[in-house]
Amino acid sequence: MQASIHSYGGLKKCWRVSFQALLALAPLTLAAQELTLHVDVKLVNVFVNVSDQNGTLATGLTREDFALFEDGRPQQIAVFERQSELPLNLTLAIDTSGSVQKDMAEEAEAARRFAHALLRPQDQMSLLQFATEVRELTPFTNKVSQIERGLDRLHGNWATSLYDAIYLASQKLGAREGRKALVIVSDGDDTASSATYAEAVEAALRNEVMIYSLIDVPIEASAGRDLGGEHALITLAEQTGGKSFYVSDGGLDKAFVRVSNDLRTQYLLSYYPKNQEPGRGFRHIQVTIPRAAPKSFSIRHRTGYYADTPAQTR
Repeated sequence: MQASIHSYGGLKKCWRVSFQALLALAPLTLAAQELTLHVDVKLVNVFVNVSDQNGTLATGLTREDFALFEDGRPQQIAVFERQSELPLNLTLAIDTSGSVQKDMAEEAEAARRFAHALLRPQDQMSLLQFATEVRELTPFTNKVSQIERGLDRLHGNWATSLYDAIYLASQKLGAREGRKALVIVSDGDDTASSATYAEAVEAALRNEVMIYSLIDVPIEASAGRDLGGEHALITLAEQTGGKSFYVSDGGLDKAFVRVSNDLRTQYLLSYYPKNQEPGRGFRHIQVTIPRAAPKSFSIRHRTGYYADTPAQTR
């Protein structure tokens, strides 16, 4: 009986030593955890276009010309590049619904010329058509011949799933590395989408997709013209850092040339967020040129990014 008591006492003593050792190690463990949390910060990429009062793209700016803010708080530019050599991933989405079907042949020929002029060996392009449904005609490729074969398969239908096309294209672009752009040729009239405008723009922002809207108005003075749809295309471009063009202003070829020039004259500003305000799901980004007089430059970039994960996926 005494032997049993002595054995228990020895175990109790060992337990006390082990517990004290754990307490001694606890600060080191906590310190290691805190270090990991501080290091795990996402680099935020902001692609910026700058033009002067005449609309000419400004290409000679330096890192020192820019100031960058997140939610009004200044950030340090960690990476700066002019005319980024990062691969370009571009999806061309063509509206083939009844309202714009008469322009399909012209759109296909202009798109061929655009693909030939734009694609470099490191770039990838895909082709979508959208009407009642969204269809991928050509997956991502850098072979212009495959894009041309996809353009030969364009065919019309009557309804328009514009927001579904933006949502689905953004999801596919989001899985790729490098710059991501979505070029849409449409009149903006959405009649068949299950996705909403809000879901479409959120998908583009979450996946870092710049939207370029080429607005093809069938009849300029038509009483049935969808001004709301046109405004939606303009706003989508503004919020994502892209741009909108009316096809009637010089034709589709000129609109494609403007998109190509815009993509070739971008600045890349990247930063590691600091001094963030906790609890914000969406972070607003602002880029300025402090030395410039007010309104001497027009600066375009995405309005911000989502720091949280989406509530649900389709």
